[in-house]
This record gives sequence, structure tokens and C-alpha cells, in this order.
Amino acid sequence: MPATPTIIGALLGLGTQMYSNALRKLPYMRHPWEHVLGMGLGVVFVNQLVKWDEKLKQDLDKMLERAKQANEQRYFGLCLLPLTLHFGILFLYAMLLGKSLEPLVPNSTAWKIISL
Repeated sequence: MPATPTIIGALLGLGTQMYSNALRKLPYMRHPWEHVLGMGLGVVFVNQLVKWDEKLKQDLDKMLERAKQANEQRYFGLCLLPLTLHFGILFLYAMLLGKSLEPLVPNSTAWKIISL
């Protein structure tokens, strides 16, 4: 159990009880057992808050990893298929007609002139 959340929780519980007594214009330490109870509840509350925050971060990392994998499958996996089909069709076209692929490929000089 980390010391910092425990101390913060104890101070939170003690401060809450003392503030409650001050609002009611009672002596600060009227019932000491209420202060001990408040400190205990504060410790439990803050420690559970820290555990919840750590679990939330782990869950967020898992969700982001799943979303990243889904996006990679959705976009990168599907984008390669049309490109493969496109170049496959071009290759078959060139093979059947006996022509060169140079005018169809973006690295040719005609493509460089068009892209300027």
C-alpha cells in the first residue's frame, strides 16, 4: 500500500470531520472516534481511487491497442488488395497485348512530366 495516498486519505477524512464540527460550531475534537472513522474512510476512498485510476489506464491502453489493430486491418489490409489487383490487371494487359508497362507505371518519364 503506497504511503502517499494513505496519508492524503487520512488527512482528507480528518479534515472533513473537523470541518463538519466547525460548521456546527462544536469543539473540533468532540468525538475522537469519529475522526478515526473519517480517517479510515478517507484512506479506503483514496486508495480505491488510485487502484481505479490504474485499472482505467490499463483498460484504456487495451482499448487503444484493439482500435489500432482494427484500423490496421481495416485500412492497411484492404488498401493493399486493390493495389495488387490494379497492378495485376495492368500486368495481364501488357502481357496479352505485348506492350510495355512504361507509360502505365508512375515512375516513367511521361508520369514525371505530367506530375511537374
